[in-house]
Amino acid sequence: MAGKLRFADLAAGQTYRSGARTVTEAEIIAFAREFDPQPVHLDHAAANAGPFGGLAASGWHTVAMTMRLLVDAGLALEGGIVGAAIDELRWLRPVRPGDVLSVESEVLELIPSKSRPTGGRVRVAARTLAADGTVVQSWIGTLVMRD
Repeated sequence: MAGKLRFADLAAGQTYRSGARTVTEAEIIAFAREFDPQPVHLDHAAANAGPFGGLAASGWHTVAMTMRLLVDAGLALEGGIVGAAIDELRWLRPVRPGDVLSVESEVLELIPSKSRPTGGRVRVAARTLAADGTVVQSWIGTLVMRD
């Protein structure tokens, strides 16, 4: 569908797929330095000895990349992707340099607004996938749509 999706355009069961993004070692380290400065995200020797057996992106970095993929081409909502809640956030496997990620999202439920007849809340399941289809992260979000 061309243009941005409005609340009335959505239905439970609809799915959307983003474009792809290649994760780089430089961005893993840069994000970690700024927001999650733990050795498993910054230092190869520490990462190799750590629980992931190598350098891995912060889970919060994976969340941020997921959001970028959704905004760029995954779930084009009128008014943007405005979150009210994230439930059941799961990091299922480490994201590593060279991984190519995409996001698949599915509309689970529409909850019409009592005060705005053209808007409401949308529950969406998002799965961040590696190129081989492995789910690396999943969550269920409640989004707010005014129209």
